Amino acid sequence: MLQQKFYHSTIRKSIIAFGNLFNNIIIDRKDENGNIVQTLKVPLSYAPRQKFLARIEQLPDPDSQRYQVIIPRMAFELVALTYDPNRRIAPIQQSRAVNSTATSLNTAYAPTPYNLQVAMYVYVKNQDDGLQIIEQILPYFNPDFNLTLNAIPELGIKNDLPIILENVNYEDQYEGDLIQRRAIIWTLNFTLKLNMFGPISKQGVIRTTTVNTFNKPDLTDRLQRYSVSVSPDSAVPGDDIGFTETFEDF
Repeated sequence: MLQQKFYHSTIRKSIIAFGNLFNNIIIDRKDENGNIVQTLKVPLSYAPRQKFLARIEQLPDPDSQRYQVIIPRMAFELVALTYDPNRRIAPIQQSRAVNSTATSLNTAYAPTPYNLQVAMYVYVKNQDDGLQIIEQILPYFNPDFNLTLNAIPELGIKNDLPIILENVNYEDQYEGDLIQRRAIIWTLNFTLKLNMFGPISKQGVIRTTTVNTFNKPDLTDRLQRYSVSVSPDSAVPGDDIGFTETFEDF
């Protein structure tokens, strides 16, 4: 069972959708008279916190190509993936869709719910830069923001992807000697509500249905059998399809 190969890119699609929310944040810097002197688009990247901090704290070296990282910057990383029992549904439920052959169906069982924790870091060197960035994010989360994710194209399934802002933390690293660079860090912790789908299998198209009616609760003394079949048997979507009905009395 577990040897069946499949990959729906669920986590990858979710991370891309999450990053696209924050890839166009712009801030202004003003002089003492309130005039805009600089406009910056805040770069966004996928990077762990400690590695990114190490890059920010590096000093430029005149004997090499290394240079000091320009801030403000934003980065995010995966933190954890946990099962969510509150969203569990009956696992035997199925989703179905006609595939390209039109003679069979693509089917998949109900997804398994998981919560993906993502941390977003905002690195700035002065308070106003950080406040501008944070105020462009917080109004959209009450506390969640929904995106539409094209989860399983083979089944035509498009899921809502709730992105919940759990909390916001603030840190000002001002201690150290005079040559140490100051770093103000905002940390925003998010939860993404994922649905993890299993493999897609093939199922034949139902072309005949039969209903038996019985006279007694113990399913004895059958009264009638009613059957409906597609006509012709080889019909596919787009054909002029008819139906054949038969009745049998007992």
